[in-house]
Amino acid sequence: MSIIQLYDTTLRDGAQQKGISFSVEDKLKIAQRLDELGIDFIEGGWPGSNPKDTEFFIKAARLRLNHATIVAFGSTRHSNCRAEEDANLKALLEARTEVVAIVGKSWDKQVTQVLETTLGENLNMITDSIAYLRANGLRVFFDAEHFFDGHSGNPEYALEVVIRAAKAGAECIVLCDTNGGTLPEQIVASVEAVRRVASTPLGIHAHNDIELAVANSLAAIRAGVNQVQGTINGYGERCGNANLCSIIPTLKLKMDIDCVANKQLSRLSDVSRYVSEIANLPPYDRLPYVGANAFSHKGGVHVSGLAKWEGSYQHINPELVGNRPHVIISELAGKRSIIYKAKERGLPLPGGKGIEKILKQIKLQEKQGFQYESAEASFDLLLYRAQSHYQPPFELVDFMVVVEKRRRLPSSGNQEEPLSEAIIKVKVGDKIVHTAAEGDGPVDALDQALRKALIQFHPNLTAVELTDYKVRILEETAGTASQVRVLIESSDGKEHWRTVGSSTNIIEASWLALTDSIEYWLIKQAGEKKF
Repeated sequence: MSIIQLYDTTLRDGAQQKGISFSVEDKLKIAQRLDELGIDFIEGGWPGSNPKDTEFFIKAARLRLNHATIVAFGSTRHSNCRAEEDANLKALLEARTEVVAIVGKSWDKQVTQVLETTLGENLNMITDSIAYLRANGLRVFFDAEHFFDGHSGNPEYALEVVIRAAKAGAECIVLCDTNGGTLPEQIVASVEAVRRVASTPLGIHAHNDIELAVANSLAAIRAGVNQVQGTINGYGERCGNANLCSIIPTLKLKMDIDCVANKQLSRLSDVSRYVSEIANLPPYDRLPYVGANAFSHKGGVHVSGLAKWEGSYQHINPELVGNRPHVIISELAGKRSIIYKAKERGLPLPGGKGIEKILKQIKLQEKQGFQYESAEASFDLLLYRAQSHYQPPFELVDFMVVVEKRRRLPSSGNQEEPLSEAIIKVKVGDKIVHTAAEGDGPVDALDQALRKALIQFHPNLTAVELTDYKVRILEETAGTASQVRVLIESSDGKEHWRTVGSSTNIIEASWLALTDSIEYWLIKQAGEKKF
């Protein structure tokens, strides 16, 4: 097991996930990142099945890859057809890759009920196709589709498929858990059975329909498999494929199989996020190793232990996979959580009993609907405000919001939309500023009025934009008197930050989150050392 080949099929199998559609350029960019990660084989798609995959192989030939080999995927010849006349096999030759992977049936029921041909003809389809591709100078991997179901139902035939594929010249025979329902002990038994009849290197291709794709892949490797297939982030049809972002670090860090270099492993989290961005899917925070929550700590006891010994609640050093520990502030936090988080974010700590006061404030406010784990800018402000010398850049005197439909026309001239107008009074230094502004809604009106009040003191405030606004009703049974949490995300084009507000009044909750957002940015602009 000292040498394990890493085979990525994100660009084909991963692209079969609902909601994913890679462009040719997307696939080329991902292939480049996979090469840098140390992947041995990158399955680019099925040439001839669609124009996009055909174009990919033309352009992929010009990629400057340092390690990986591009693989074209296809199937065996059709029944009752000569290999040299089969359009699918011709497309594989035209892809001009050094290696091709072809899929064939190894489950007798699939042969008779899906292919609607005989068991003997299926064996001929497999051997003819492999021999034809080998005769044309290609290296061939054979994917024994539905192998584990086939071996369970008709072991003699499934093993005969493997034997015939090996004799025809397949370089690697990949055992596929296509329906994703096999247990690890069944995987091991089937691999061992194959080992007794064939010496050809084996691969494992597992699907995740019962959440065992990674476990099954590792079990197969323990049983003697030489190649492991999977996708980045476990993308794939139905419940997905085996997740290479879990398999790779487990092989290297837990099983002492040196499948990638240390530097390549440290890129893993970055590759995971990169592929999710290209796929236009939000990163899944709970992914092992690479997810944002993989090394997150919320409980006060956990954080206290972590502060004393980083291995107390972490199974590896997160930096090995390009990740980092993350302390979450909530009502479950303790004093150690505040201290750890402050150091992590480079924030000042209050003296005396300031930490206890902040902790008490957090617990009280979370009971009232605030939540700081997704609003770290609001947490930062708690620490700044706890400093004895802190002077806020502005203070609210009062505000009023008016929403009207018919009394007078809005300045925009649009009579269909209600008019929202905010009137605010804030104190900046020793000056009282009184402004009013209209907006697309009450929150936008408040935002515009506050900016109008502050812009004369802070002209660069025009760079700040509200990029996201989320409202959550916390107690639905209370009806219109329910506690409301508002989460605002803001950006100045360089940085993104989130703030939170909570109240039984949605306007007040919005105001609290909005003013936190502006105050946080002004502190950053003024320089934290002043606070």
